[in-house]
Amino acid sequence: MSGESSKGGLLRSSAVVSVMTLLSRVLGMVRDMVVAGYFGSGSAADAFFVAFKIPNFLRRLFAEGAFAQAFVPVLSEYRTRRSLAEVKQLVDHVAGTLGLVLTALTALGVIASPYLVMLFAPGFHGDTEKLALAGDLLRITFPYLLLISLTAFCGAILNSYGRFAVPAFTPVLLNVCMIGSAVLLSPYLEQPVMALAWGVFIAGLAQLLFQLPFLARMRLLPVPRVRRGDEGVKRILTLMVPALFGVSVSQINLLLDTVLASFLQTGSVSWLYYADRLSELPLGAFGIAIGTVILPSLSRQHASDDPKAFSATLDWALRMVLLVGVPAALALAILSEPLIASLFHYGAMTERDVLQAAKALEAYALGVLTFMLIKVLAPGYFARQDMKTPVRIAIQCMIANMALNLLLIWPLEHAGLALATSLSSMLNTALLFWGLYRLGIYTPAAGWALFSLRLGLACAAMAALIFWLNAPSAEWFAWDWQQRAQQLAVLVGAGIAVFVATLLLLGLRLRHLRR
Repeated sequence: MSGESSKGGLLRSSAVVSVMTLLSRVLGMVRDMVVAGYFGSGSAADAFFVAFKIPNFLRRLFAEGAFAQAFVPVLSEYRTRRSLAEVKQLVDHVAGTLGLVLTALTALGVIASPYLVMLFAPGFHGDTEKLALAGDLLRITFPYLLLISLTAFCGAILNSYGRFAVPAFTPVLLNVCMIGSAVLLSPYLEQPVMALAWGVFIAGLAQLLFQLPFLARMRLLPVPRVRRGDEGVKRILTLMVPALFGVSVSQINLLLDTVLASFLQTGSVSWLYYADRLSELPLGAFGIAIGTVILPSLSRQHASDDPKAFSATLDWALRMVLLVGVPAALALAILSEPLIASLFHYGAMTERDVLQAAKALEAYALGVLTFMLIKVLAPGYFARQDMKTPVRIAIQCMIANMALNLLLIWPLEHAGLALATSLSSMLNTALLFWGLYRLGIYTPAAGWALFSLRLGLACAAMAALIFWLNAPSAEWFAWDWQQRAQQLAVLVGAGIAVFVATLLLLGLRLRHLRR
């Protein structure tokens, strides 16, 4: 495959994943609007967000984090150098080992639910009712870790074979199940918020079952078998341990935010959650999409000993992330209050909740670009099966994040926690980039000066137009949902239009994105 067609293929695959992920994120926004309307930012909402965050955090840490980054390079190597029968054998043995470990971990988590809540949200200890509710919710949501981790395992196989659309679409089912549970099930329960927990559990089953037929067509449907000493499984497990830190440092930082926010005033956990959800929109719709698509390609290029193609793939990915991440971060910072008001200011969500969540969003916006860049830079190490370097960087960034948390929480409260997360992600990005550049793994291609000039001018034009068109917060609060939606559509549409138009006027063309 030529370099041109390769990059064209990456662009097409990235577009497919981005569209599917964007659909999931949009439905995720609808889901959060429903949750905000039904439960607001009160004690029940705080309890659920903690009960949902715990298995979700572990899922990102183990399944989509350490496991995926360790499994995909090994699977890609097997695919490149070995037979389909040997690939199938690896899949079966990994499924058996992973399933056994996850089943034991899930059983332990369900039993120890109250203690896990005290560990992850120690600030709940003074509120026995909230603590008990969070424990009951966690017993229902914790099995999601088992189900979604197996789903991520199936998705990693599909991604390695270029079937990106199915794993990217799968998260849509989580949002559909939670929306349905909140609307249809909550009126019939003594504690309505329990409906959200059951929605999470149902979604885990639905997502796993959805992917199995596609693996069966590829003759790679996992048949779990536990075999001690399997070479591939041992390599994956060896790579997983350091990858736990290397790829998931941002998730650990977000979890630390939740722990400290539990000590702050009621609503702090929810404000951070709503802000984090919006900041993750560009990350999930594009940053994770690019990282997902390039990892198998980088792994194959490393296995084929093609360093020039490896560097070129990283260069292309960095430009694509900057092209989306810079304007997205600017827009989130400028439109923090309009976005929060338009999406969540209904029902139990108050004006004060909107303003407090907007403060957190402005702080998270500073780190949106670096969150996205981490998803591109980290695969540069994992594809080469280098886990030690990201571990060392991750430890440094975790220490920095903890220090910044303690420094900023007092003057800025929950917004200080968000700002600390953004600053530590900047450090993470800088260290990851410098490592690849210093060792000659990544060498910037020609044209970066012109690309940066075009991007900077386009972002300046977009920001100026949004500032000019935006209305005061009081008007956003006074409008109904239709007026908010119309005005937000005008702002977003006009911002995108002037951004794209400026790039075109400055000479950027689609063919430049394929090279």
